[in-house]
Amino acid sequence: MSGLSRRHFLQTSAALAAGLGLAYGRVGSALAAPLAPARDAPSTLLSTIRQLNVGNLQYRTLVANPGEPYLPRLDVLGKSPSENRTKNRRSLYYLGHLSDAHIIDAQSPARLEPLLAVSVGTFSGSARPQDTLTVNVLTETVNAMNALRVSPVTGAPVAAFLNTGDNADMHSQLELKWYIETLDGASITPNSGAPDVYDGMQAWLDTQMIYHPEQPEGDEYGAYGFPRIPGLLDAAVSQTVTSPGLDAPWYTVFGNHDALYFGFFPIDSAMRALAQGSQKPYAGEGLLQNYAAGWAQQSNPLARFAHMVTTNFGRNSGFREVPADSSRALLDRTTFMQAHLDSPANPGPVGHGFTQQNIDTGQTWWTATVGTRLRLFGLDTCNTTLGADGAVPLDQFEWLEAGLADAARNNQLAVVMSHHNSITLENGAQPAIGPTQPLIHADQFIEMLHRYPNAIAWINGHTHVNTIQAHKNPEREGGFWEITTASCIDFPQQQQMIEIVDNRDGTLSLFTTVVDHAAPPTWTPGDFSQTGLASLSRELSSNDFTENPLMRRGAVESRNTELLLPAPFDLSMISDAELEREQMASRARFLARSGGAS
Repeated sequence: MSGLSRRHFLQTSAALAAGLGLAYGRVGSALAAPLAPARDAPSTLLSTIRQLNVGNLQYRTLVANPGEPYLPRLDVLGKSPSENRTKNRRSLYYLGHLSDAHIIDAQSPARLEPLLAVSVGTFSGSARPQDTLTVNVLTETVNAMNALRVSPVTGAPVAAFLNTGDNADMHSQLELKWYIETLDGASITPNSGAPDVYDGMQAWLDTQMIYHPEQPEGDEYGAYGFPRIPGLLDAAVSQTVTSPGLDAPWYTVFGNHDALYFGFFPIDSAMRALAQGSQKPYAGEGLLQNYAAGWAQQSNPLARFAHMVTTNFGRNSGFREVPADSSRALLDRTTFMQAHLDSPANPGPVGHGFTQQNIDTGQTWWTATVGTRLRLFGLDTCNTTLGADGAVPLDQFEWLEAGLADAARNNQLAVVMSHHNSITLENGAQPAIGPTQPLIHADQFIEMLHRYPNAIAWINGHTHVNTIQAHKNPEREGGFWEITTASCIDFPQQQQMIEIVDNRDGTLSLFTTVVDHAAPPTWTPGDFSQTGLASLSRELSSNDFTENPLMRRGAVESRNTELLLPAPFDLSMISDAELEREQMASRARFLARSGGAS
């Protein structure tokens, strides 16, 4: 494309080199190289992962399979696209989309694993065989997405990563810390309590609905052929997992697991004390009785204090002694936002969408600009009263509509981020005490987005299934795409890249590329390395007999796609020069993160 003049290219290169502390010659020569599509970078375009064998009551391993090409979808465009669109297209913004990391401190006393013995269906997801391996999986996801930091379609560099929530599985500050450190880059030992020792349900043979890797023969998992893996638990909590951090700035929003206990229940003071204490429940009835008693005594400070003391220091039926750990403290919404503000400025941005204003006002949603022409709107759709599903409070709804109108006036494209999607934006729970306001649900929310053609995409998660829905405007040409990515905890443990492309013919294309994490498809028994444990996690997740793990891959039209829609305004207003300047900044940032190597 016709971008910066030579003079402006040299000026921009010099400014970037000075700002990043890099040698000017190295920066200039690297940025002068033309953009080249990363067609050989690992992704599901080249290879997918499938189960090797099938059969009832049979444990399945995984193998690599052929990749899947992009599938054009015309649901919103409503007509056949130009066959010449591939000749002159240009990248506007190349983005990564993460969701539902579900980082787990599997040894925390404040977990619901015992309730699987009460009801598997109700409490599905409160314990999984791969609970101790979540930091490994998120780290290998970071590695995989960094490998795709250059677009396989246009060669454009990734501008930002967008994370749509459910970061801390059980509302834990320690889980939050591990997730932020993994995305920022750090070495993490995913352990709590006593060093190098696993103290938790997977080592205790008291509940059949828990996988016991040292001795699965006596539990439900053994009946389904889950293997005996001696040494797994100790390896998982004693290893150091090293994440390089994402290669571009990342933004985040609340998920229901970041807002409520188990993403569903409000939290009482006794549960907060239990999380940091030395009593861990292993029987479902004991945990239910303790939780119910805590709520029954909330209105009486003396009784509440007595219950906390009994919970943490008494002899409770169905509880076992474990090492206490104050780092397991449970979250509140201010703590969640402040932790993001306290994280390092590199890869940034400071706050990852949240600002000091969010702390000062308690407002849990935000807006930010990527480059000059892309506005992000980070929503908080989480109900804080009760329930896993969400809604949009009226004040936030009105704020979003005003922001979309402002973005339209400034010829900016808009991407809306939320945790909940259109099939789960239906929670109407209101607090029994205190102020309330109307809650906006899916139909009204979608109707409002249709009023703003610059709102081209709504990205989200929550359901752990790759899903892409077309929302065609019922009154005029166009509409928008709703893009839901899977999760890092359940099979297939995939995330995605999204590229916004100007076809220069009056249409836009959104390319979605599904990304498997970087661990090998097939786990080698005995491989307890960082990547080996991530590989094992994927294999274990594919054998979840309480769910339908293969369904979570989504239909083929919800994986690698080209999503077409009419351009919301004359895209020639976005100059090649401003795009080149932004892409140069991203490429220079890659150089800085790699120590100046080209």
